Amino acid sequence: MRTKNSLINIGVGLGNQLIITFLSFFSRTVFIHTLGLDYLGVNGLFTNILAMLSLAEAGIGSSIIYNLYKPVAEQDKDKILMLMKLYKKAYLAIALVVLVLGLSVLPFLNYFVKESSVSHIHLIYLVFLVNTVTPYLFQYKSSFLNVNQKGYIITGLFSVSSILSTCLKIAILYTTQNYLMYLIIDSVITITNNIILSMIVDKLYPFLKEKIAGTIDSLTKSNLIKNIKAIILQNVGSYLIFGTDNLIISYYVSVAAVGLYSNYFMLIDICRTFINQIFNNIYHSVGNLVAKETKERIYSVYKVTMLLNFWLYSLFAIVLFVTIEPFITLWIGSQFLMDKLVLIVLVITFYERGMRNSITTVKTTAGIFHEDRYVPLCQAAVNLVFSIILVKSIGIAGVFIGTLISAMLVPFWTTPYFVYKKVFQLSVLRYFVRYFYYAAIGVGTCLLTDFFAHLIDVHSILTFGAKALLCLLIPNLVYILIFHRSDEFKYLARIAIGLLMKVQRKVMPAAALNQRKM
Repeated sequence: MRTKNSLINIGVGLGNQLIITFLSFFSRTVFIHTLGLDYLGVNGLFTNILAMLSLAEAGIGSSIIYNLYKPVAEQDKDKILMLMKLYKKAYLAIALVVLVLGLSVLPFLNYFVKESSVSHIHLIYLVFLVNTVTPYLFQYKSSFLNVNQKGYIITGLFSVSSILSTCLKIAILYTTQNYLMYLIIDSVITITNNIILSMIVDKLYPFLKEKIAGTIDSLTKSNLIKNIKAIILQNVGSYLIFGTDNLIISYYVSVAAVGLYSNYFMLIDICRTFINQIFNNIYHSVGNLVAKETKERIYSVYKVTMLLNFWLYSLFAIVLFVTIEPFITLWIGSQFLMDKLVLIVLVITFYERGMRNSITTVKTTAGIFHEDRYVPLCQAAVNLVFSIILVKSIGIAGVFIGTLISAMLVPFWTTPYFVYKKVFQLSVLRYFVRYFYYAAIGVGTCLLTDFFAHLIDVHSILTFGAKALLCLLIPNLVYILIFHRSDEFKYLARIAIGLLMKVQRKVMPAAALNQRKM
């Protein structure tokens, strides 16, 4: 059932992402040509500022969700109701805190938005704030769907709304070039989405509306408070690592530079989101696995997810490294390209961060929050020091080099150390042997792919397609050749073959029926 639910969620998620990706390119193209780089930079900057304010969430949701896995697996309705009651109150408080913090930032906006042609900055920011606060009012219900491995419902709803929202926003940009109206459309659809989602959860799980007088037991409450404190530190550190890049670029370089970087970020983030459609759904399956299975079983499944993690992240890293520059040149012009060093560092950072997915999934679903609570703060300190020093000496590339250095010095080794010690009870040396084995294969495959891809000179969509196809074929062929005898590959192959057979069984009767009608 865990595998079936994960596959449904992954399938729906990937389908949704294909639609969103196509629309986002079209929307971004219209955005750049109608509003320009300054508006693009402000869009990225305000997104970062409000991500910082969202630290008020402080991991309360993650901690409560961790506590929900076991009662959901055991169908303990009383405990579910008590946790959901707490969850609802927590998020109402969070919404209020984010709103107050957001309003307090208003007087300081001009310090970051310098030399910009964008008007109505404060009003634009207020609309961003509404879009950030509203989802917190409904978050506890959508999270319950994810714990029950029904994330495909959320994905399906947001697919429809994203298509509608993007089409409306493109129409507004073409006809009015009104950025405020563009943002207001997002607000209206966000609020509508969340109301519909709330109604769906009420219908699927009517028992959630029942009143309960009991309170959570002292042990659960104690662990909850301990984990929340730890995640507060982790989230503050995580924001200072990943959420300050645009702020540093805007302050030390310019808002227009944030706009240039945002195109690279969008393409990289699309790849990350595609992969996360798989791992976000596996995440809740692993949570269910950790709640029920032995450490040997958890470790065997983890090794499968690590291979899948490497395969996907190295593949997309190679595709990005080889094709991102010709793609941007064809898409919006060579004037939007950044220095080659920026691309190299961004791709390495994408791979390094992504390769921690499988180990982080086990860490989080096993409830390891307290042990490494100071790690993100240490990484953040290293990141800020190196980023600020390097941006002054080598420019925008220095910001991303600082982030990469901080990752390699801190979480690169601490996360596997705690998981192997507390969950698998094995030597962490096993992790690093496997990690560097995969890394060596990835680097070799990247160099091989880049060599052959350079033989194709991109001057049209057709030649770009040929280069992109080469980037997909070579790594997959190399990986099949290397891994086809491993237990992890065989496990993934069985799932893939089983899925194809199910699809075939559904398609064939339908085809036969249509043939008889003809």
